[in-house]
Amino acid sequence: MVVLIAVAVAAVGLAAGLASAAALDDRINRQQAVLAELEPVAYAAQNLYAASSAADAAAATIFLSGGTQTPLMRARYQQALAGAAGALADATAGAPDVASRTSLAEVSAHLTTYTGLVEAARANNIQGFPIGSAYLREASSLMQTRLLPAAESVYAADLARVDEAQRGTAALPVLGLALWAATLVVIGVGSAVLSRRTHRLFNIGLVSAAVIVLVVMVGVVGAVRLAGDDIARARAEGTARFGALAEARILAQQARTEETLQLITRGDITAGEAAFYHRIDELRALVGGGAPAVTEALDSWVDSHRRQVEAYRTGDYPAAVDQALGIDRRASGAQFALVESALREAIEQARGTMRGYVAGAARYLGWTPTAVLGSTIAVIAVAVAGLWPRLKEFL
Repeated sequence: MVVLIAVAVAAVGLAAGLASAAALDDRINRQQAVLAELEPVAYAAQNLYAASSAADAAAATIFLSGGTQTPLMRARYQQALAGAAGALADATAGAPDVASRTSLAEVSAHLTTYTGLVEAARANNIQGFPIGSAYLREASSLMQTRLLPAAESVYAADLARVDEAQRGTAALPVLGLALWAATLVVIGVGSAVLSRRTHRLFNIGLVSAAVIVLVVMVGVVGAVRLAGDDIARARAEGTARFGALAEARILAQQARTEETLQLITRGDITAGEAAFYHRIDELRALVGGGAPAVTEALDSWVDSHRRQVEAYRTGDYPAAVDQALGIDRRASGAQFALVESALREAIEQARGTMRGYVAGAARYLGWTPTAVLGSTIAVIAVAVAGLWPRLKEFL
């Protein structure tokens, strides 16, 4: 009977230790994967999404300028295209599944078609051919209906994988804890049997083993919970905020495209105004009160846009174009640049917050697998040491 108790305690304790250590090691791997693999890929997908939309806004601005486009305007468009190409390469290299790679291949194909349409629009516009605006509208439609949705699907999937890995990092090792609880039950039953057979109330070895098991359980739960607190803050203040701001950045660029297309089409701008303000309202809702610099820049941009629309509706088209493209601080283009800059900075801050909290979780989890395995050996050792004198009594 004593041998059976010793074997049972050792077997269940060893299973508990191995299961707990494996689960905790898995959580450490998830935490490291977020920082080294998953988050950088999601960031690349966000950059692809944002750079593609920025290229569309820049292309519309260039077209509106006609033959007076400045080197800066052209440089912004080329920079956006280069950013999209670089982000596409990074996102493709880290794509974890067939669906993502298929969507990225679609983005690549559409991006090539898009640039061809933009160049056709630019060439016709410089020569004064009206068909140039048709090419630009087709390019913008391709961007809004095909390219951006494909990029968004990749970005959303990547961000979901980041969030899933974070949740997994913060999850309790239920199987390991259940096996530790079973170890306590085996120790309790074994102590009761020994008490009846030896008429001794306690076995110091089994009591010590039970104490170690309780310490391990409390330590594991405490470490995972502390890491979970950091992960929860990473998800709330980092991942969720990052996602909202990235979406807000896209909405700002789409609103800018809408703002310039209104002047390019030179027709009824009622639908365009509705689309512009709809995107602005969505942008405000996403940003909330957590980024005052963005809100302030957005208010100034909307005021500039109103002056642009007022000039257009009073028949002063040159003034409306100047308001849209001017480098004066009160011009719509300058104000949009401030919004874009503020959003980009807020996104980087949210990303830094998320990575900081995820990295911080390591200080609670890093030591746990080794500590659990060491404690497992201690549980088995003290239990066997406590039972050995009783075993000798029956030999």
